[in-house]
Amino acid sequence: MKRGLQGRYVTISTVGEKAQAFVPAPLPPRPPIDWTPELRSKFDQALLALGRLDSVSTLLPDTSLFLYMYVRKEAVLSSMIEGTQSSLSDLLLFELDQEPGVPLDDVREVSNYVAALDHGLRLLEEGLPLSLRLFREIHGVLLTKGRGSDQTPGEFRRSQNWIGGTRPGNAAFVPPPAEEVLECMSKLELFLHDQPEPTPVLFKAALAHVQFETIHPFLDGNGRLGRLLIVLLLCEQKVLREPMLYLSLYFKMHRQYYYELLNNVRITGDWEAWLDFFAEAVIVTATQAVETAQQLLDMSNQDRDKISGLGRAATSTLQVHRALMEHPIATSGLLVEKTGITPATVNKALGHLEQLSIVKELTAQKRNRLFSYAGYIEIMSRGTELPGR
Repeated sequence: MKRGLQGRYVTISTVGEKAQAFVPAPLPPRPPIDWTPELRSKFDQALLALGRLDSVSTLLPDTSLFLYMYVRKEAVLSSMIEGTQSSLSDLLLFELDQEPGVPLDDVREVSNYVAALDHGLRLLEEGLPLSLRLFREIHGVLLTKGRGSDQTPGEFRRSQNWIGGTRPGNAAFVPPPAEEVLECMSKLELFLHDQPEPTPVLFKAALAHVQFETIHPFLDGNGRLGRLLIVLLLCEQKVLREPMLYLSLYFKMHRQYYYELLNNVRITGDWEAWLDFFAEAVIVTATQAVETAQQLLDMSNQDRDKISGLGRAATSTLQVHRALMEHPIATSGLLVEKTGITPATVNKALGHLEQLSIVKELTAQKRNRLFSYAGYIEIMSRGTELPGR
């Protein structure tokens, strides 16, 4: 449905020129969404896919093993949309204080994303609702160090920003003036808290993501925080027990169309086209996540079967194998710490795992050797590949 402009333009004067900034109307959309049978069916399918994803915790013997890497994969993809060049392996090396193969600022940005999500989930568990305070707290972690650390982390912007172009006058989009940001965000907060009316959670997440991206309340990090908002809302409302839905890969694969849809919502009010895209993203992403979990489980079981044939060495080797599922690139020292067994026993277990072609050594040194659970990383890295690497 074409509703017309979903807000108003205001003339601003910044960096020596005038430009038109867009101030969005508060949610929900008016007139209401036209729930055609096709759109309603798409959202029903998306909710079913989320239900299957949420039940994946019953499929895996230890959900945390899957989550640890899946969160890092999303961090890589979400940051990649913003132009970073860090791979999943680069992030794992960085977390081990090893040298990644890309600029440190790129990997630090991805590492900040992981910390920001963890911080947001912790605040929700402590009872803080999705709110302006929570957004600012997460943003403070997201930009805590590295690139963007000079862009007022944890504070709404006090100056004008723009998207695309070299200045507001030739930008693709100019968000609201700084003096309107707090009011726009306060109205978004009310919508998240079901005021003026209750809104189903997945529908709410789809609308809130667009509104957040339109307001662009921070000087930097808006895209990453807007994508985090989706999974945090689903966790807060108990649609997901664990933060397992990440849409960055789908948004990255359809990046141009994604930006076109956001712009069409603002200018023509075509929310329905965006909602159809969003529901499809949830269906595809949730289904892929379940498939990935199954592939990891199958591989783990096959590897455990191989290890079980080692006789007396099987017990300690299985302990090291389990630690590698959580840390698929690890030093021998880290594996000693995680398993609580002696360095000599860990090194023997790693020797067995190498002979079984389960792990590969990445270094050729006698002390603190570095190992990779190659099959695990290959499955988790799908979609995060960097051109030319």
